Amino acid sequence: MYTFQQSAGNASAGGISLSMQSAACVAERLFDCAQDTLFFVKNREARYVAVNHTLVDHCGGRSKGDLIGRTAEELFPEPYGSFYYAQDRSVLDQRVEIHDRLQRVPRAGRDSTWCISNKFPIVENNSVVGLCGICRSINPSDESINRVARAIDYLQQHYGETVRIEGLAHIAGLGTRRLERLVKKLFDRTPMQLLARVRIEAAAQLLVGGEDSVATIASACGYADQSAFTRQFKALIGDTPRSFRERRRRRAAVQTQ
Repeated sequence: MYTFQQSAGNASAGGISLSMQSAACVAERLFDCAQDTLFFVKNREARYVAVNHTLVDHCGGRSKGDLIGRTAEELFPEPYGSFYYAQDRSVLDQRVEIHDRLQRVPRAGRDSTWCISNKFPIVENNSVVGLCGICRSINPSDESINRVARAIDYLQQHYGETVRIEGLAHIAGLGTRRLERLVKKLFDRTPMQLLARVRIEAAAQLLVGGEDSVATIASACGYADQSAFTRQFKALIGDTPRSFRERRRRRAAVQTQ
């Protein structure tokens, strides 16, 4: 019978409840069957409480216990470890959701590989108690991935500017149709749909972490039309920017009481 690793029980002091441990156990068993996907659950301290065999192998571990209780900063070499840990803290502290992030992940004794990463906060009783995530490996031998990564990096750094598919294709050194096909294959989205997601995720962080008006945030995230920004935000987040900000602030106020 499969049981939640007791070494992770020490980590449960970081906020993972018994019900969440049970859910993590089920997910862990399922992802143990996925050889191309890294799966993990972390507690409020960003320490691993559940991992699959693929992640253990990726890190050169002998068993899951080699990873349980450690942070990404303690597990991965630099600059990867500090980057992943900072990413974890943004999810845990700001409830940031990370969608379809193309990034390199080092492998023990081998070259790093490209993965598409997703991370989400785990919320219980209106409080973030941990995070869960997956990193799906993609073909590391395909040089076109490196070209797509250049375009995605540009998109993530310049989302507040006018971004056109022709410019992204030029940065990638690919034709526009080739770039669109590769992005669609990797992310099941078009480049412009990815841009919209990056812009809205950035806007969500600004809404929660700052005092700028919705109009100012819309402009900073590449939207000249506030109504278009509001429509896009609601389509992806499920709420208007103002309602989203108010709801997050109410939750924060409850947590500090």
